Amino acid sequence: MASAAGKQAPKIVSKSSAGGAGAAGAGGAPPIMPLASPLMGKKKKPFLGMPAPLGYVPGLGRGATGFTTRSDIGPARDANDPVDDRHAPPGKRTVGDQMKKNQDDDDEDLNDTNYDEFNGYAGSLFSSGPYEKDDEEADAIYAALDKRMDERRKERRELREKEEIEKYRMERPKIQQQFSDLKRKLAEVSEEEWLSIPEVGDARNKRQRNPRYEKLTPVPDSFFSKHLQTGENHTTVDPLQGLGGLNTPYPGSMTPGLMTPGTGELDMRKIGQARNTLMDMRLSQVSDSVSGQTVVDPKGYLTDLNSMIPTHGGDISDIKKARLLLKSVRETNPHHPPAWIASARLEEVTGKLQVARNLIMKGTEMCVKSEDVWLEAARLQPGDTAKAVVAQAVRHLPQSVRIYIRAAELETDVRAKKRVLRKALENVSKSVRLWKTAVELEEPEDARIMLSRAVECCPTSVELWLALARLETYENARRVLNKARENIPTDRHIWITAAKLEEANGNTQMVDKIIDRAITSLRANGVEINREQWIQDAEECDKAGSVATCQAVIRAVIGIGIEEEDRKHTWMEDADSCVAHGALECARAIYAHALQVFPSKKSVWLRAAYFEKNHGTRESLEALLQRAVAHCPKAEVLWLMGAKSKWLAEDVPAARSILALAFQANPNSEEIWLAAVKLESENNEYERARRLLAKARSSAPTARVSVFMKSVKLEWVLGNIEAAQELCTEALKHYEDFPKLWMMRGQIEEQCENMDKAREAYNQGLKKCPHSVALWLLLSRLEERVGQLTRARAILEKARLKNPQSPELWLESVRLEFRAGLKNISNTLMAKALQECPNSGILWAEAVFLEARPQRKTKSVDALKKCEHDPHVLLAVAKLFWSERKITKAREWFLRTVKIEPDLGDAWAFFYKFELQHGTEEQQEEVRKRCENAEPRHGELWCAESKHVLNWQKKTGEILAGVASKIKNTF
Repeated sequence: MASAAGKQAPKIVSKSSAGGAGAAGAGGAPPIMPLASPLMGKKKKPFLGMPAPLGYVPGLGRGATGFTTRSDIGPARDANDPVDDRHAPPGKRTVGDQMKKNQDDDDEDLNDTNYDEFNGYAGSLFSSGPYEKDDEEADAIYAALDKRMDERRKERRELREKEEIEKYRMERPKIQQQFSDLKRKLAEVSEEEWLSIPEVGDARNKRQRNPRYEKLTPVPDSFFSKHLQTGENHTTVDPLQGLGGLNTPYPGSMTPGLMTPGTGELDMRKIGQARNTLMDMRLSQVSDSVSGQTVVDPKGYLTDLNSMIPTHGGDISDIKKARLLLKSVRETNPHHPPAWIASARLEEVTGKLQVARNLIMKGTEMCVKSEDVWLEAARLQPGDTAKAVVAQAVRHLPQSVRIYIRAAELETDVRAKKRVLRKALENVSKSVRLWKTAVELEEPEDARIMLSRAVECCPTSVELWLALARLETYENARRVLNKARENIPTDRHIWITAAKLEEANGNTQMVDKIIDRAITSLRANGVEINREQWIQDAEECDKAGSVATCQAVIRAVIGIGIEEEDRKHTWMEDADSCVAHGALECARAIYAHALQVFPSKKSVWLRAAYFEKNHGTRESLEALLQRAVAHCPKAEVLWLMGAKSKWLAEDVPAARSILALAFQANPNSEEIWLAAVKLESENNEYERARRLLAKARSSAPTARVSVFMKSVKLEWVLGNIEAAQELCTEALKHYEDFPKLWMMRGQIEEQCENMDKAREAYNQGLKKCPHSVALWLLLSRLEERVGQLTRARAILEKARLKNPQSPELWLESVRLEFRAGLKNISNTLMAKALQECPNSGILWAEAVFLEARPQRKTKSVDALKKCEHDPHVLLAVAKLFWSERKITKAREWFLRTVKIEPDLGDAWAFFYKFELQHGTEEQQEEVRKRCENAEPRHGELWCAESKHVLNWQKKTGEILAGVASKIKNTF
């Protein structure tokens, strides 16, 4: 109505204006001129040309309001009249429905259930009133205030909400999270396992579950004949109906294939005969074409019939199109061999083998000179027919090597094969393939004679020359190889074979000369010396047992094509590559050459020494180390390796002499002092060890703390507690900020059951070394041992404040609560620890076994995502598989762990314990030997055993057995 009034207002004004003008004219007054006319002497109104104010309705002040007539809105409509929209949904199809809907929308819901004490009614109470500009401004102000208040503590509020959500999810995980490990395992489910999953139960009612199936009963032949005769009576129209011309039978009522001529009876006898004929045809198709005996399995006859169905995987229409297309190609170009081959293979795929044979034989007539067509024909034909086809092919193509090879393959007797190949060699004497195939069938003496002829016919074949040289005697082989070099001067294999021949016959001094001459000759003939190829040849010689040839090749080519500054780096990489390929003699030759070029390089000597230690013998290692210390006398580690090798061989005097020489070359070397002390103490020469330590402490005024530590440790393990305490006190005067001295002092007091003095030592040490995690752990365990659980907890909290982000302290806190039986608190601490140290392997490994058994696998997956290559996490996964009795997987993960970190003694101990329970004696011995070679030094359980004062003289194998015996697989 308002819009209608706004639109009609100008008309109203014009009508009234017109009425006023008429009245004035009737009274004789002059006509009214327009206001904007320049003829008027009045002043122009200021509001003209300006926009109308808000809510202004023209004519409203003088009562000229707008009105609407019936002509504006159309004729009146009843409530039951349909609306204009023909596709309106139900409830909106009449005028009354839409009016009712509009009325319902305007009504406000003032029900009590829609009222809230704080917010009032849901929705606006004044939504039905007009929404004006001041309402809009007020809403904007309130929105700005809400936004400002929301931004004040947004970050803090979002962080708090996030923590609450995480805490809630941790306490109450979703069902989806509980089954996440099972969902991950779905990726490993194979198609067969998926198809073997049983179907779920049917939830429908009994009638829907068990529908009544149609029961089919065999019908006798008389039923068909009776009803066929009955049907004949209704195939024509009665002529009495007056519709002449309609007595013709209906189409299909007299089908000729089902009735005998002249009668209306169904001939069941002929149907039976046709069935027998079809069966005979199928049986003849699956019979053996060679021997004539049937190959049909009576039990699996239906399966055999199914196998006759073509497995081409294409549609029948596609096959017809392909057949038509290939037929067009054959007719257009009948001398095109691929068309005949493709046509034959199409028919073969579709199961029409005889048609394929006929097509390919026709192809041999059209393409007589195509060996591909002849070979395809021989492939499709059976037995003797194939031989006849090949014989015909040989007559047309007497120079075809492939046809001769096929003819030899078709023969079953070895003498027949030889006869075919010799006939072929008469026609094609230049074929290397024919010669090789023929030689393979001969005895060694006949093969040597044939190869002598073969190298005359094919003088450029390296393989034939080398094969002949292998079968000849030493002198004849030398002559054969010399002839081969004359005929093929650009091949390196002949030279390498000559060098191997000389080495095999004891002429090792000739090997280097032959290889050097080979390099010179090949370069003279324009052959590029490829370094990588020659190194591969050397590796092959190494694997074949030709050590001298291998070393000669390495020496000849190792420096070719390398810049001078890159030699050391490249040679070390080459040696590592040879070791990885199993060519140890090649690597030894590379190290020997590198040591000749770099005799004073300590790193090269060390690499060579470690190579000999891992892959060589003790004698080769000691010989190398003697040369090494002669060239690098200042390298302490080389002296120590030599002394250790002698000591492991139980040659203590030789080890002493090596250390004496080392001390002459490196006077006041603390490493050599300590090695000498260890040698004497391990061999029960305690007085000599004491004198050495006293001399080391007094000789160098700036003696390092390790000398004092070794002195204290020696007295401690020998039981001289007072002397150990005095030495420890003296050491602390010089090195009061060294935490290990405080640890040793406290542990000595603990051993003597002086808990107060031990606590005092730890506290004094923590004042000097507040960042020593080990000291905090020892003090905490001391308090826990004496029953002061609260004090131990407080010590660990203080330690975490002093040393933030320390996984060891968090782990000890978690274990402290777990040992106290407070599993909930330990889980909470573990969650906090993982938040502070998200990449700590020891925390994740502990978290896996804090979980219940169903959640451990999920936790281990999360741990591997965070710490993929951490040995503690890998060890935890191995123990998890062990607990689930997955022996093979557990062994794989144990191997992966000790390979990534061979210094982790705990991994070796768990691995050894695992093999003791589930492995063989050979596997147990292998783990023990590998552990002894690795000599691990770290690990919580390992250090507790190896650093115990009673085990100070135990070897690595004994420590391994001790740690494994204490492991109880309660996980």
